Parts: sequence; structure tokens; C-alpha cells
Amino acid sequence: MEEKKEIRKKIFKARKEHTDEWIQKKSRVITETLTALPEYKEAERIMAYADYNHEVITRYIIEQAWKDGKEVAVPKVFGKDMVFYKLTDFSQLESGYFGIPEPKEDGETVSWEVAMMVMPGVAFDVNCNRVGYGGGFYDRFLEKHPGISRVAVGFSFQILSVVPTEPTDIRPQVIVTEEKVYRDVQ
Repeated sequence: MEEKKEIRKKIFKARKEHTDEWIQKKSRVITETLTALPEYKEAERIMAYADYNHEVITRYIIEQAWKDGKEVAVPKVFGKDMVFYKLTDFSQLESGYFGIPEPKEDGETVSWEVAMMVMPGVAFDVNCNRVGYGGGFYDRFLEKHPGISRVAVGFSFQILSVVPTEPTDIRPQVIVTEEKVYRDVQ
């Protein structure tokens, strides 16, 4: 756990050091790469996080998914669980858990068993292991929904040679950065 804390500190510092312009530019490159993936092309439904605090900007992915006629849902945290709400307009979002944009509660919840999820993460390694924010929300959700394909997005500075893992971790099948696509080979 101590090692994960150190990794989070290091990556958060690195994220802060990048300008808004850099984050926007690289997020657009990541969007282009992600939307060219077979996982994206085959998906009719996209489950994406709403970005926050210099994460990869998912607004671009969401906008492209709408243009491509795909349904989109974003998560809202309730206790230890995430519930996904259909998103048709960004005005449906408000500041939620830790200030992260979340859907308003009066929206339509979804219970999709087949979709492509765009996963956030603090750090990743070349074997598609992921260090999240420490809440376990994605691991718990994905354990209950094994039919959802998992694509994580991150910047190249978030890729480390190896990150610590736990048995409960559910890895992304694909990680997209502005420089490279990593695929889980296991």
C-alpha cells in the first residue's frame, strides 16, 4: 500500500506539471487512437469516466461516441458502489464525489452487460496492470460485469515498468496513451 501511495504522489505531481494545453492536445491524440480501436468500433455502448484534475479528457471521447451513434453512460458513486447513468448532454453533470463531475440523480440509470468501458487510472505498467485512486470502485463494478471490455486511458508519463498489484485488481485489456497502445497478453 505504501508503494501505491508513493506512485500516486509522483504521478499527481507530474500531472500538475503539465499545462492545460498539453493535456488537451495529448487527450485529443488519445481520443483519435482509442476511437480507431476494434473494441471501440464494435461497441454500441461506451461507459466513460468524467475527467477531473488533469486526467485524460474524456469529453472528446464522449463527443465522438455521440457522433458515432453510440450510447454513453458515466458513473456516480453511492457508498462503495458506482451506478452508471446515461449521458446525452454535459449539462447532466454536477460536482460530486471529491468534486469529480457526476450525473445528477434524476437521470436514467443503465445496467449494461455489454459495453466498452473507458477506465481511469493513476499509473499503469506495460503488462496492463493498473493503480487506481484507491477506492476499488472499478474493480468491484467490473467483477460484477465481466462482459464489459476494458480500455484504460493515460498519458505516457503514467506508464511505469511495473506497478504493485493485488488479487482483487481487474486489469484493463488495453491501455491507450498518446504514444502507444498496450494490450494485455495474458
